[in-house]
Amino acid sequence: FFLGGSDTVGFPIKFTPKYAGCYRCQILLKSSWDIRVYEIECVVNAEQADAQLEFLNPAYQTVTQEIPIINKSSEDWRFEAVLEGQCFYGPPVMNVRVGETAQYPLTFKPVAEC
Repeated sequence: FFLGGSDTVGFPIKFTPKYAGCYRCQILLKSSWDIRVYEIECVVNAEQADAQLEFLNPAYQTVTQEIPIINKSSEDWRFEAVLEGQCFYGPPVMNVRVGETAQYPLTFKPVAEC
């Protein structure tokens, strides 16, 4: 393409994914003088939502809450969990396969009344 001395051309693309995940595609541009293939990768993150869990249990007794992790993407997920705060426990790594729901077991094990 020649556009009055400019060597760039805008190529707007609209992309509306249904789910979070990694989307890849190829764009093939052909002319009489040239063939070009562009590979595009778009990573879509789900909207982040604030959440709260409230644990009500007798003093010194352990309670576990299963938190569902739903993978609606096209790739398997590997999570690394970082728990902040005292008395909370859970697996440091978790895998969720495509199309599956896994339960993350968050455990609260108090050592004192709080």
